Amino acid sequence: MNTYYKKAFTLIEILLAITILSMIMIAVSSFQVNIFSYNKYASDVISSAQDARIILRTMVAELRSVKTGSNGAYPIVQASTSTIIFYSDIDADGLQDQVRYFMIGTTLQKGVIIPTGSPIGYNPAQETISTLAYNLKNATSTALFEYFDNTYSGTTNSLVQPVQVSSVRMVRTNLLIDADPNRSPIPRLYRSDATLRNFKDNL
Repeated sequence: MNTYYKKAFTLIEILLAITILSMIMIAVSSFQVNIFSYNKYASDVISSAQDARIILRTMVAELRSVKTGSNGAYPIVQASTSTIIFYSDIDADGLQDQVRYFMIGTTLQKGVIIPTGSPIGYNPAQETISTLAYNLKNATSTALFEYFDNTYSGTTNSLVQPVQVSSVRMVRTNLLIDADPNRSPIPRLYRSDATLRNFKDNL
């Protein structure tokens, strides 16, 4: 005579199975979130690097071609650690525009004044301002702008502030950018040097 037994799960076994399944699902979800977060951070870093290179390329081109303002003003108006103002024909119209790069909080901004009037002048009320970069971490230890005279040899220290604008022959820009300020701060430094070509002692 055969006897059949129906084997059933006890309540403890069911609860244990649910607990294990829940732990597996949580682990998988956490892994997926981490992967998504890492991919986004990597994408932000790449995007930030591309933006920084474009910004620096533009700044170098404009600084290399600094000239006397269309109103006869000296080519460089201001040279501080967080602001530089100079004249350069950025729109190729034969007139020198007044260009201002400056840091407000953690953003890099650019202001442009197109010369107008007769006699020609630069009206601050007509300055057009645009934001170029966010999450800058530049501070006293890493100035946004450094300046060098004609004695620069590759290892020479930058000029001490306040800088005499008539001494400036090369400008170094340091963009210290944190691609994602919500993560542990790992700012990346993007740097470029621009020699002012239109000065006789730089030729």
